[in-house]
Amino acid sequence: MKEKRIAIFGGAFDPIHIGHLITCQSVLEERNLDKVVFIPTHISPLKQDKIPTSDIHRLEMIKLAISSNPNFSYSDIELRRENVSYTIDTIIQLKKEYKEIELIIGYDNLLLFEKWKEPDRIVSEAKLLVMKRITDVKDERNRYFDDAIFLNNSIIEISSSQIRERIKNNLPVEYFLPDAIAQYIHEQKLYR
Repeated sequence: MKEKRIAIFGGAFDPIHIGHLITCQSVLEERNLDKVVFIPTHISPLKQDKIPTSDIHRLEMIKLAISSNPNFSYSDIELRRENVSYTIDTIIQLKKEYKEIELIIGYDNLLLFEKWKEPDRIVSEAKLLVMKRITDVKDERNRYFDDAIFLNNSIIEISSSQIRERIKNNLPVEYFLPDAIAQYIHEQKLYR
């Protein structure tokens, strides 16, 4: 078992963008972590009606985006399951390899956390790190707010859906994505 302190960051990453990378670097520094592991979902349980770009393309974009940062890595653990991806299953599997795991989620996901599979077990197995967003001014709370560690992360309001829409409409995306990702999307003719 590795003694490293890691945080896992799951998502569709369709595509991964500057906001993901800057936010995770901020979390890495604030939490004094050894590593942030990006984990693309195969099928999100709360978004089963949405079909993302192929797993191969999303994973390749993650690899390209994080290649220059030795503190970022990726895992295809959820892609290999080939069914709905549940965070608790991923955490349990990774706990065999890492002693301490922290889970990065957005404030929007914290509001829905009661709908996740085995949320009580998740908070007992991993520290819950919650990223703030500009849109997070809500009075809603649930019982998991007490378990959460609210981060002082940089707020970068970029969304993957916004990027896909810009590409579809032939608008520039160079300030939203690392150059290697923009080039990959262009070469693979994604999001057209």
